Amino acid sequence: MSNPTSALDLVIFDCDGVLIDSERITNRVFAQMLGELGLTVSEEYMAEQFFGRSAAESVRRAEQLLGRPLPPGFEEHYGERSRAVLAREVTLMPGVAEMLAALDLPCAVASNGLRVKMEITLRATGLLPRFEGRWFCIDDVAQGKPAPDLYLLAARTFAARPAHCVVVEDSPTGIAAGRAAGMTVIGYAAHTPAERLLAAGAQYVFDDMAHLPALLDALGRDRAQRTA
Repeated sequence: MSNPTSALDLVIFDCDGVLIDSERITNRVFAQMLGELGLTVSEEYMAEQFFGRSAAESVRRAEQLLGRPLPPGFEEHYGERSRAVLAREVTLMPGVAEMLAALDLPCAVASNGLRVKMEITLRATGLLPRFEGRWFCIDDVAQGKPAPDLYLLAARTFAARPAHCVVVEDSPTGIAAGRAAGMTVIGYAAHTPAERLLAAGAQYVFDDMAHLPALLDALGRDRAQRTA
């Protein structure tokens, strides 16, 4: 029997907040450091203001909120502190291990994170062997998300057709990148309301990793029928 998902060339996952539960940790560290500078913000506000942004973009936004430049070396210090905490505390998002075990499709990871951070989180969660040679970070491209560069690089690396790729994202920034790459985008509503993901351009939304294999199967069947 033919596999209907064979009509899909590649599934590309965002990393933080989709595969790995890291954003609550990095937001906590960032909020602590801003508090040390006199700006008290909640973790909820941090998620709202910095969700899906690269480290450099987060620094620029923090300077806007502070109304002054951050101290020299702030970004480097934040990176060191957050990586140390991530190495101790980071975990997979719920259901990810089971979802990946059930998935019968080529997969990759594309993230706005720095290489050094991604290697730590992928290793700490046991995903590094699964995605060895199959993960891409902001260091690999001229522009991070919302530009399409990361997703197009992943597709190009595996000779995948963008129109036959599926992106799994949890932020409006990442959704914009996937749509700009000409790919089908599925929004993961773990931390962001489904309505916000749909408004950002997600074509489908789910909130439980156990449902993703069936959703991809349905997308593959639909793609196969339309291209038959």
